[in-house]
Amino acid sequence: TIAEDVSGMPTLCRPVEEGGIGFDYRLAMSIPDKFIEILEKRSDWDWDMGELCHTMTNRRWNEKTIAYLESHDQAMVGDKTIAMWLMNEEIYTGMSNNTWPSDRVERGISLHKMIRLLTYGLGGEGYLTFMGNEFGHPEWIDFPREGNGWSYHHARRRWDLAYNDELRFKHLLEWERLMHELAKEHPFCFDKSHQWVTIQDSGDKMIVFEKGDRLLFVFNFHPTKSFSDYKIGCLWEGNYKCVLDSDAWSVAGQGRVHWDVDHVSVPEPWNDRPNSIQLFIPARTCQVYYCEDPNAPKKPAVPKPVAANVNGKEVDDVGRKLGATLLG
Repeated sequence: TIAEDVSGMPTLCRPVEEGGIGFDYRLAMSIPDKFIEILEKRSDWDWDMGELCHTMTNRRWNEKTIAYLESHDQAMVGDKTIAMWLMNEEIYTGMSNNTWPSDRVERGISLHKMIRLLTYGLGGEGYLTFMGNEFGHPEWIDFPREGNGWSYHHARRRWDLAYNDELRFKHLLEWERLMHELAKEHPFCFDKSHQWVTIQDSGDKMIVFEKGDRLLFVFNFHPTKSFSDYKIGCLWEGNYKCVLDSDAWSVAGQGRVHWDVDHVSVPEPWNDRPNSIQLFIPARTCQVYYCEDPNAPKKPAVPKPVAANVNGKEVDDVGRKLGATLLG
């Protein structure tokens, strides 16, 4: 059972026999409100990484929370979907795969992927996808009523958009699939999962955190600046491999991150962590790295992927295959 509550009542998710109300989870209602506030009122240069991390992690220890970006409050009662906030009217005219994306569409697709993964990875012990948010549905839901002249025009969801190869919505849906594949292969969204925010730097627009099964989540929200050899502190010693990449060709990225590069940690403390690695992190992208356990049994070798910026078609096929297997 999931409680929709904004009061912060302490006993909401405690068992009835302990004097609580007995819900299993509560909704993290501040997360969608915060993103709508940011998208409506702030430029990309004014995003505060510390504020974002606080909003994501502001919950009681051991009180399970469902994180989400949209529900009926955002999509059904007069507000706009996250995709509409990001792309506005260009979501109707600029989503064709047959034309080069405008700056607004490219920004919108990039940020839509990033804020979904940030919410999924850091926002709670469960994740809610609401009626088209998984592919950036362009419109709200509105049932026939006196106020809209009893119209059925918005009493629908355009599921066909996500499966139209001519449109960019399919890339957002593919990103959703890859996020869930990651959660299956290397669990991170569960009760009492390991979680440690390593970097929340508003100057660099960087957020980095450790989560779950030896995963390192890396976000570069900077509009223009890519980082080479960006040093990041990490808990785990070992070889870090990219297992999810928002800049992959298969999800409408630019293919700047090479998945076949191994990043080996060094025992140099950084960010209050015992080890560190250095990464290339393109602007407005996010990646997830899995630290291979040197003491774990060896898995069968897998073919190395084609370099991410060699050939768009080959990379697309490799990206889909490796996204599904998460590099073994």
